[in-house]
Amino acid sequence: MSFGNEFGGQRTAASLPRLLLATALMSALVLAWVGTAAAAGSGEDWSMWRGDARNTGAVSAQEARKLPAELEVLWTFAAGDGAEATPVVADGTVYAASLDGRLHALDAATGKARWELKIENGFRASPTVAGGTVYVGDDFGILYAVDAATGKERWRFETEGEILSSANITAECVLFGSYDQFLYCLKPEDGSLRWKVETGGPVHGTPAVFDGQTVVGGCDGILRRVRLSDGKEVGQLELGGYVAASAAVVDGIGYLGTFEAQVLALDLSQDEVVWRYSHPQRKFPYYASPAVSGDRVVAAGRDKMVHAIRRSSGEGLWTFASRARFEASPLIVGDRVFAAGQDGNLYALDLASGKEVWRFELGTSFNASPVVAGGRLFIAADDGVIYSFGAASKNAAGKDPDGQS
Repeated sequence: MSFGNEFGGQRTAASLPRLLLATALMSALVLAWVGTAAAAGSGEDWSMWRGDARNTGAVSAQEARKLPAELEVLWTFAAGDGAEATPVVADGTVYAASLDGRLHALDAATGKARWELKIENGFRASPTVAGGTVYVGDDFGILYAVDAATGKERWRFETEGEILSSANITAECVLFGSYDQFLYCLKPEDGSLRWKVETGGPVHGTPAVFDGQTVVGGCDGILRRVRLSDGKEVGQLELGGYVAASAAVVDGIGYLGTFEAQVLALDLSQDEVVWRYSHPQRKFPYYASPAVSGDRVVAAGRDKMVHAIRRSSGEGLWTFASRARFEASPLIVGDRVFAAGQDGNLYALDLASGKEVWRFELGTSFNASPVVAGGRLFIAADDGVIYSFGAASKNAAGKDPDGQS
């Protein structure tokens, strides 16, 4: 949207009403974009990979109360030959991307297909939904903007490397990283480049947004802070290791795991390490991104364990051991932690103690992370099947409340 011709040159009294109207419209547009990013993970929607613009991976207390203690499969959908991307939920629709290049829109209540977009390349990045548009990058380095209601392509932007980073959306930017070693900011309305920042390695993780800045770690082992308004880099912090995870930001502190078997807390105002956590015996990389809620940081590692860490001090509180490593990122839902493992199990753990309180054994592994929206849990398995879990109460006709048998 451009107002250059309308308001260039001298402004007259007659032009002021139009100026005020345009200013109001622009303000409303900005508030709509900001509201979309802020609301993710806080209500009926989970519209981006880690739920909100700060990548916290945690569900609001109100939404957590809607998810029942005992979960059963409500529906499944075969999305493609395989799936590593985490599905997202917006306006009653589940958006899921598959390794064979299919982007699906499914009715969240029933699992019925609404539309499908097929491209030549596969998707490993998770979709993001904002302002009626789905944004998702593919393995050939193309970021697509797709109409959320119809599945029709609106625009595309091509990079020089594969895209595994999910997009984060603000009023100014569609933010994402590429394996071509750049962090990008595109204009949401048309996909034109606003700015890009070169890094020293591929950008795998999803950038977090806070206080007019974005922060992202890369394969060069550096955490960068970048000002959203102009793309100026305003801070750097050496992490001491390769980073694939996305930083979760709470109260100006960033939390993320590294390939050097550490989980870090980082003061983003001072570009300093607050604490480093590592398990005393098991030294394996953290590929998954942490979840943060209250005074807990929860990280899942390639050491086959889920770790709970005290946020204020970095003290290890408990670990939960599985039979295989964790590639999927954990999710905090009230007093529960959901973690999906390479051993084919979806676990629910007590946040306070780490004790297992529920398990679903699938038999195939998980790279995608669980999400919660509208009182249901959704996840994609590596074999390409999308699962919806919830309370499976049956009526007298033997059907659930959605009308499925």
